[in-house]
Amino acid sequence: MKIFWRILDVLVGGIFIYAGALKALDPVQFANMIDNYKTLPWFVGVRLAFYLPWLEIVCGLTVIFQFLYRGGLSILTALIAVFIGATVAAEMRGLDITCGCFGHASQHWSFPQHMVFDLAILIALVLLWSRPKLLHQRQAIHLHNDKKD
Repeated sequence: MKIFWRILDVLVGGIFIYAGALKALDPVQFANMIDNYKTLPWFVGVRLAFYLPWLEIVCGLTVIFQFLYRGGLSILTALIAVFIGATVAAEMRGLDITCGCFGHASQHWSFPQHMVFDLAILIALVLLWSRPKLLHQRQAIHLHNDKKD
């Protein structure tokens, strides 16, 4: 099971590092993508376009290297939840949003394809949140059983 959790850590962290790096390379294009959602003023979107990619990269690194792990998971979970909410709201308003979060690979994804991918990331983050609890519970059980012997 340890291998599964490490793979999930690296996969989720890597996804956010990759997506953040692509956005950090062209913050103006990312600002335009944020503006396409028509939920924030332009000046706020521009500031987010310069800040959010680096936040994604740093949080992805915290998940991979398990340093400030819960903080990184918390921020990434909040980011993906807000993104899912904004995407659903844009779809409900009839806006045709092409995300481009993963460069050219995601530019032609349909809304259902986008939601499946984003929900899979959210589920992976929730699983990673549950892992420390499971490990703690197992340690408590082992300590309890050791005391009986």
